[in-house]
Amino acid sequence: MSDQTLSTQLYLISPLDVSGDFPQRLERALDAGPGLITAFQFRMKDIDQHEAARLAEPLQAICAARDVAFIVNDSIALAKRLKADGVHLGQKDGSPKEARQELGQHAQIGVTCHDSRHLAMEAGEAGADYVAFGAFYPSTTKETEHRPEPELLSWWTHLFEIPSVAIGGITPQNCAPLVEAGADFLAVSGAIWNGNEAQAVKDFAKAIAKASADQ
Repeated sequence: MSDQTLSTQLYLISPLDVSGDFPQRLERALDAGPGLITAFQFRMKDIDQHEAARLAEPLQAICAARDVAFIVNDSIALAKRLKADGVHLGQKDGSPKEARQELGQHAQIGVTCHDSRHLAMEAGEAGADYVAFGAFYPSTTKETEHRPEPELLSWWTHLFEIPSVAIGGITPQNCAPLVEAGADFLAVSGAIWNGNEAQAVKDFAKAIAKASADQ
């Protein structure tokens, strides 16, 4: 089974430190899974927009060269400044309608919905392009208070066409139930960046292929 036929794809989330050799690490990760990784989220905290834009520039170019969507976390303003492919909004980061007005019709707009069916339906009605559920497992990347079950993904997939993203502590070893439940994307960070990023991507490809074949 080639990567192109996998039912679930990877959505990479950056570590908070993208300085130093991180651009090279991003290249290695993307090149290890052609067709598997379709989006990269630029996640920055507590730095000003000018510095964020400087750090984003090489990463955005790497993604563009590989046809990987470059998504900005939390900030509609930064996404607009960078002419990013889209923005990911938490529940306190603005509305999909506002983001659509600022970023245009072609922007990819995602919304964090935790473990809530209601928030996901609201996001869909407001024009979100995807909804994110989680954290499914304990995460080393950020503190989490919501812990949905994989059945939430199955429910969403059967009723709605808007893609779902599973997030939170996902590894090659524990991703199978989420793939089998119908997650369109697995959002991953620590599982990639805390070790050999290229090997981790290959391990995800194998795990997803096996879980897809078992469906």
